[in-house]
Amino acid sequence: MNDLFTNAQRAEVLTAALPYIKKYSGKCVVIKYGGNAMINPQLKQQVMEDIVLLWLIGVKVVLIHGGGPEISDTMKRLGKQAQFVNGLRVTDKETVDIVQMVLAGKVNKDLVNLLQMKGGHAIGLSGIDGGILEATIKDEALGYVGRITKVRTQPITDILEKNYIPVISTVASDRQGNTYNINGDTAAAYIAGALGAERLIMMTDIAGVMMDKDDPDSLIPNITISQAEALKTQGVISGGMIPKVDCCIDALNAGVNNVVIMDGRIPHSILMELLTDEGAGTMVMKG
Repeated sequence: MNDLFTNAQRAEVLTAALPYIKKYSGKCVVIKYGGNAMINPQLKQQVMEDIVLLWLIGVKVVLIHGGGPEISDTMKRLGKQAQFVNGLRVTDKETVDIVQMVLAGKVNKDLVNLLQMKGGHAIGLSGIDGGILEATIKDEALGYVGRITKVRTQPITDILEKNYIPVISTVASDRQGNTYNINGDTAAAYIAGALGAERLIMMTDIAGVMMDKDDPDSLIPNITISQAEALKTQGVISGGMIPKVDCCIDALNAGVNNVVIMDGRIPHSILMELLTDEGAGTMVMKG
C-alpha cells in the first residue's frame, strides 16, 4: 500500500482537502442513504467511514435512511405480498406495523451500530420520536402512506449540539396516534429544508441526471431549477428520476443551499463530493 501511495502524497491529499474541510466544518449536511450503497456490504462500510470522517472534522451530519428491500423481504417471510402504485408502497395497517418494525427497529439500529464501530457517536431516531415528522394520509388508495404536514427540528438539533450523529428512519405519526410510511427522499427534503442544511446529498443507483439515461458519459454536473423543469418537459428527466428531482427542488425552495443527486455505487462518493473539486453526481441549484 505504501508503495502505491507515499506519505508525501497522503499529506498532499489532506492539504488539498483543507479548503473544503473549512467550508463544511460546523455546517449541517443531510445525507439520504438508500439504494445499492445500503445493500452492498462493502459500500455500506465505506459510507459509514465517510460519515464518521465528516463528523470527526466537525461536519454536522444528519443521516436519513430508507429500507425498502428489507421491508419487502420481511413481508415475504411473513407471507405478505408487497404492492406498489407509482413507486409508493401500498401500506395497510399490518404493513405499516412491519415498516415501523423494520425501519425504526432493525435497519436504524444496525446503522447506529455500524457508525459506532467506525468510531462515531450516533443516536437512532424515527420520525415519530419527539414528533419530528407529523403527517396525514397522502392518498386513501395507498393506505398509511403519509404526506408530511410538520417538521420539528428540536430533537435533531439537540442531538447535533451534543455531538452525536442523528440517524433517522422515515416513519411519522399524526395527533391521533396513527403511524405512516414516508418516502425517504421526501422526508430528507423536508428535514434538510427545516434544518436549513448547507447541503442535501441524495444517494441513488445511477450516476445522476443524464441527457441519455443509458449513457453515464452524458451526466449533467449542474442544473438549476428552471433547467430541471425544462428537462422534465423534454422527457430527459423521466420515470423515477422525476420525484427525486422534485424532492431536490422542494429542498432548495425550503432553504437548503444546494442538493446533489449522487451515485452511491461509487466507493467513498460522499467524500469525493464534499472534500474534492471533482464531485460525484448532479448538483441541483436555485439559479
